[in-house]
Parts: sequence; structure tokens; C-alpha cells
Amino acid sequence: MNTTNTWSDGAAPDFSLAEAVTLDLVRSAAACLRGVAHRTPVVTSRSVDAMTGANVLFKCENLQRVGAFKFRGAYHALSRLPADSRGVITYSSGNHAQGIALAAALLGKRAVIVMPTDAPKNKRAAVESYLACAPEGSRVVAYDSNEAEREVIGGRIAAEEGLTLVPPFDHPDVIAGQGTLALELIDQAVEMGFSPIDRVYVCVGGGGVLSGCATVFKGLAPDCEVVGVEPALGDDVTRSFADGVLRTVKNPRTIADGARTNYPGRHTLPIILQRVDRMETVGEARIARAMFTCLERMRLVVEPTGALALAGLLQDAERDPDAVAGKNIAVVITGGNLDLDAIPALRAVAAG
Repeated sequence: MNTTNTWSDGAAPDFSLAEAVTLDLVRSAAACLRGVAHRTPVVTSRSVDAMTGANVLFKCENLQRVGAFKFRGAYHALSRLPADSRGVITYSSGNHAQGIALAAALLGKRAVIVMPTDAPKNKRAAVESYLACAPEGSRVVAYDSNEAEREVIGGRIAAEEGLTLVPPFDHPDVIAGQGTLALELIDQAVEMGFSPIDRVYVCVGGGGVLSGCATVFKGLAPDCEVVGVEPALGDDVTRSFADGVLRTVKNPRTIADGARTNYPGRHTLPIILQRVDRMETVGEARIARAMFTCLERMRLVVEPTGALALAGLLQDAERDPDAVAGKNIAVVITGGNLDLDAIPALRAVAAG
């Protein structure tokens, strides 16, 4: 992403950029990923149905390769690099980093990954493991998020080493790759007799997966309400959605580390403004409780970011039960890279 002040708080989105991500591009990405990415399962939960009064489907991207949907966009983007590419660079707190690292190993591309020093240890270890199988020169570059901006570091290294930047969310090929999960979800809902889907909840960090899913749903199921769910401590996309211009936050300290983005992207914001019906935020305790609901009621290992969408549904069911009762609702579980050492602290957050 451009880090100059042309994309700073209050900047107006360029809606022409939304046209770069189409349903046809998502379908092309699905063809690219066939046989490489998992067709992740869709599951139900009687407990959650009882809690909400709805018929709820969970798209389990926590069971995707690298434990998150991020593999889809990363592999698709790297597969479209020119043959003479000298490699890629990205910045990520964990799941996109893992996706790029595994894709680089599979495709034989050199990858440099900028990660914050406080990234979850399990994610850092996984990235380094994948990079060990990538070409020489692949490595992690650590930085202090309180002292430096990852976009600046990534841009400098890209220029010095001739690498192609593949950001975590603000790239048409990445967005299209993430949208492939929605193509699967719609087909799986039909197969299970849960069609049409009345509403879908999707987590939001920088908006890549929400943009991809919204593109698919508005193309194939335009009557479905698309809802983005963001941590209240990192509400840049929600405020941008409300204002229609870019709004930023500074190093949001939410437990949902995958949503610690400072602002939505040049591509993702106009797509969200055009194709998403509603944004909402959830507090830290709700995020943690939703994560434990997945773990204890559904036996699914889900990280806090991955539970954002469920937290949004449970919040809506509590605030306005009639609005969800009897509806067919889809929830995208985006990641399962839970740091087991953090469970006691997350218990305390859930009780707060």
C-alpha cells in the first residue's frame, strides 16, 4: 500500500479500484487453487442454533492449510507472479505470513516476511518452518510495531532487493483468492439444504476476506445480507464504513491479533462500501467467549480473530432476537492458530 499522505485519515476512496475484483476473477482463483487448497468443511451446532434461534452454518477455514483462509489469497497471488520475479515480500502478524511462506515453498519463490516482535510465537515458528523449504534468501525480518511501520520496512526491502510486494489484504489477487471460500460455502449450503443463506458474518482486519466474500455473495446471492465484524478496539473499517472515507487507528491492542490493522486498503474500502450491507464491532470479552464457544461446544480450535464473526452473530441474537430467529445464517471461521499458552489470559478476558 502507498504510505504517503494521499491515503491518510479522511481520504476519499477511489471506487474504480473496486472494479479490479470481479466474480470472474474469484472463479479464476478457484480454478488456480483446485487441488492445492482444501475445500474446507461446513458444520452445524445445535448449541449455537439454540443460543440464536437461527439455523447456523460454520465455514471452517481454521481447517485450511496453514490453519487459516489466508493460504488461498497468498497462493493465488504468488501463482500469478511473472516467471522472472525475484521473489516476494510481505508484512503480517502471522496467518498471511504463513500463507505466503507455504506458497513460496510450494511454488519455489523466495519470500521475505516482515513480522512484529510481539507476533504469536506459534505463528512465527510456523512461518520459519515453511521458509526453511523455500529458496535461499527467504527469511523473517522482525520489527517493533511501536517504533516502526511495517509498510515502510516492506517498501524499503522491496526496493533494495527487487522483490514484489504482496500485502496481507490490499491486492486484487489476494482478495479474489479469499473470496473462493464463499464460492464453496454457497455450494455447500445448497448441498446441505440450507439455501438460500439469509445472512453471512465475516471477520474484518484490513477487509480482504470480507471484500472477497461480499463480491461473491452480491454476485450470486444478492439478497443475502453481508455483515462485517471488527474488534471495537480496532474499528477503523467500521468508522470508515460509517463516514464513507478512510478512518485509521494506531496499533489496536485487541486479542484478535489478525485484526490489528491500522486502516483498510485502497482496494478493500471501496469494495466494502459498495458490496457490504452492515458493519459492527464487538468487545474483547465477546470475542473471547465466542472463541471458547467454538472450543467447548463445537470442539473446534479457533483463534480469537477467527471467532469474530460468531461474536457478531451472538451479539445480534442477544440484542435483537427476532432479527435472526429462523434465518439461515452463515458464519466464517477464519483461523485456528490459537496460542495455547494464551488460554488462561483469554479466560480472564472472557470473564471480564
